[in-house]
Amino acid sequence: MHDYIIRATAAGETVRAFAIRSTELTAEAREIHHTFPVVTAALGRLLSAGAMMGSMMKGENDKLTIQMKGDGPIGQMTVTVDSHGNVKGFPANPSVNIPRKWAGKLDVGGAVGKGMLTVSMDLGLKEPYNGQVEIQTGEIGDDLAYYYTVSEQTPSAVGLGVMVDVDSSVKHSGGFIIQIMPDAAEETIAAIEAKVSAAEPVTTMMDKGMTPEDILQYFLGDLGLVITEKLPVRYYCGCSKERVAGALATISTKDLEDIINDGEEIEVKCYFCNSAYKFSVAELEEIMASRNNG
Repeated sequence: MHDYIIRATAAGETVRAFAIRSTELTAEAREIHHTFPVVTAALGRLLSAGAMMGSMMKGENDKLTIQMKGDGPIGQMTVTVDSHGNVKGFPANPSVNIPRKWAGKLDVGGAVGKGMLTVSMDLGLKEPYNGQVEIQTGEIGDDLAYYYTVSEQTPSAVGLGVMVDVDSSVKHSGGFIIQIMPDAAEETIAAIEAKVSAAEPVTTMMDKGMTPEDILQYFLGDLGLVITEKLPVRYYCGCSKERVAGALATISTKDLEDIINDGEEIEVKCYFCNSAYKFSVAELEEIMASRNNG
């Protein structure tokens, strides 16, 4: 089964919901960044959330970036996603090894720590939208639910999970977002709250064979669930030597001259996919010349 996102409504469109299977993309992120288990779990949760939030955007060129900057050993995590199900991300420190919590659970909150959660949306307007809240628990799902309630005034239930196997591989990864619209009835809200409070963890549901459709059916099946769309999702960077050259062209003239004057080939690595791009002195001089001509 490949990764995908389900979009749905319920209770006469007074509730909207999203669910994702993200096992493959989390596994790919782990392989790219060589993450330790607790970082695999943290980054996988943020990738899942980013992918679902990206599916809420409508524009062809819309982009969304989530950044969690905590005082825990991970330091900072960044996830970027478009409206077509392409998601990528990286942790500042992939090699975190801290004690587990009760019942052997990975301590994602401890690895993230306290700090700030920032959501930036580039919707093709003059200025991107930026929302920021303090990290509440570091468990990511709780923090994004808090972000939606405080920054966007949209009460939301957010469940995210990554099950890391004994060999450190990714067994399951997924999540859901359920959002209450302003005209939702009190009994609708109460019914959802009861289901959420009684729910098993997302990865437990997935380990039982539940799909994103099954997960939303559990939460919203009694409220007239209507699945409106199924979208593929994947880990995808899209970087290229041309794009990196464009980035080099934006650094200061002095810095670029200093690099050229060193007289040595340079290597630039992409944070998101670890691809390395080499530039000779001649290529750097071409970048300088093209910028000066422009």
